[in-house]
Formats: sequence, structure tokens, C-alpha cells
Amino acid sequence: METFIQVVVNGLGKGAVYALLALGFVIIFKASGVLNFAHGSFVLLGGYVAFRTQEDLGFVLSAILGVATAGLGALFIERVLVARRPLADPIALALLTIGVDVILTEEIIRRIGLDIPFLGSPYDGKPVHVGEVTFFRTHLIALAVGAVLVTLFFLAFRYTGWGVAMRAQAENREAAALMGIRRGRVTGTAWVIAGVLAGVAVLFLATQDFSGSGLSRSTHAIALVAFPAAIIGGLDSTGGAILGGAIVGLTEALSAQYISFEFSKVAVYIVMLAVLIVAPSGIFGTRERTRV
Repeated sequence: METFIQVVVNGLGKGAVYALLALGFVIIFKASGVLNFAHGSFVLLGGYVAFRTQEDLGFVLSAILGVATAGLGALFIERVLVARRPLADPIALALLTIGVDVILTEEIIRRIGLDIPFLGSPYDGKPVHVGEVTFFRTHLIALAVGAVLVTLFFLAFRYTGWGVAMRAQAENREAAALMGIRRGRVTGTAWVIAGVLAGVAVLFLATQDFSGSGLSRSTHAIALVAFPAAIIGGLDSTGGAILGGAIVGLTEALSAQYISFEFSKVAVYIVMLAVLIVAPSGIFGTRERTRV
């Protein structure tokens, strides 16, 4: 029983990180209709800046700088590449983000070199013992940080002018524009928030406790596991992103513990396929109805 509790709590900690990344996928899709496959490169960008500045600035300031850089990097891509093509086909924009992802990822990996740095030194590799149960401190802090950020996001999404504008734009872009909603501002803010969430996520992804891979190409691959989380919850559902992240985190943790570590990577996609068979739009995704 102690092992099961440990696995579940640690799985929820992983799920919180996946939820932050899945939320980034969802809000970009809701705001601009773009499937952003460059999300993994935002993760690496934030982590790289945090790593390079940590020795001079300390962990806290370097983490803040890394998170800010990821957000600004996302805004730069939206302003320079996406916003200038308002009439482009969504598939073409998705392919564009893949190209951006390859360029950014390869350049960052080249700059990192052969050394594989780890982030999260204040909490990484320091377990917490509660009776007979051992928890990873990284996962516990990720769970707490994820809960705070998700709560702040939903409060902003529900009560601020930006949140109202984004919901209106996601519902009907033409009507929102006629009501005076500035599409560029809403979309740009969504990309910044997604980048910031990616920058926060890497502070936990690139640790020994989370994956043991450090800041490397593997971190990029792990970040993209959040895409199935977004698909499971529904690409246009912010609440679904949170549920999808929890499902993915628990699936990984439970299957790694009770089946095998190798199977845990496949299990996530098996769950995704099972959900899509039952609910093609995801658990909370909007189902389109077309009258003939």
C-alpha cells in the first residue's frame, strides 16, 4: 500500500508538469488555431538560459530569467512567423512550427555540448520521508507549483478582460473582431503564457528525480509527451489539459512501477488511442456538428 501511495503522489507530480505543458498547447490552439509543435524548443530555451546564468545569478534569478526568455521566445515566433500569415492554412502553420522546433532544438543542443546539466539543485535528489513512504521532493514541489499556476490561470481566464476576450475569440473570431476585440493582443498574450508555462516546466523536467536525462534532447522528447495529454483532455479544453496531464502522469508512473519502464512510454499513447476511439474530440473537447 505504501508503494502504491508513493507511486500515485509522484505520478501526480509528473502530471502537474505535463498539465502545464498541455495547457500551453491548448491556449495557443484556442487563441490562434495553431498546433504548436515548437513547444519542446520553448522548454529547452528556458532551460538553457537558466543553466547558463545560474552560476552568476543563483537559482532563483536564473530560473526567472529562463522562464521570461521562454515566454519572449514564444512571442517572437508568434509575432514574426505566425501573425504575419493570418490566412495561412492551419496545417501549413503546424509544419512551420515543426521547422522552428528543429532549428531551435538543434542550436540549443549544439551549444550545450557533451555535458548534460541538471536544473533544480535546491530540491532535486532530496527525497521526503513520511513514515514508510518516500516521495520525490521535485514531484511534490511540481505539484504545488502546478496547482498555484493553474489556479491563477483559471482565475485570469474567467475574470480578466483578456480571458473574456480569449473565450470570445475561441467561440467566434469574426464576431469577436466586430466587437472590437484585438485579435493580435489576445493571441500574443496566449503565446507568452504558453512559453512561460514551458519555462516553468523545464525546471522540473531537467532534474534527476523527473527523468534523469537532464537538459538534453531527451528533455525535448519528454516535453512532447504533453501533447497526448492535450489530446486526451481535448485540444480546445483548458480543463481537459489539466485532466489529461494527470492521466498521463499517473499512467507513466503506475505502468513503470507495475509493468516496466519501457512499457510506460508506450502506455501513454495506448491510453490516448483508447480515449480517441471512445471520444474523438477528447474527454472535454468540443464536438462539431454539421447539418446537411
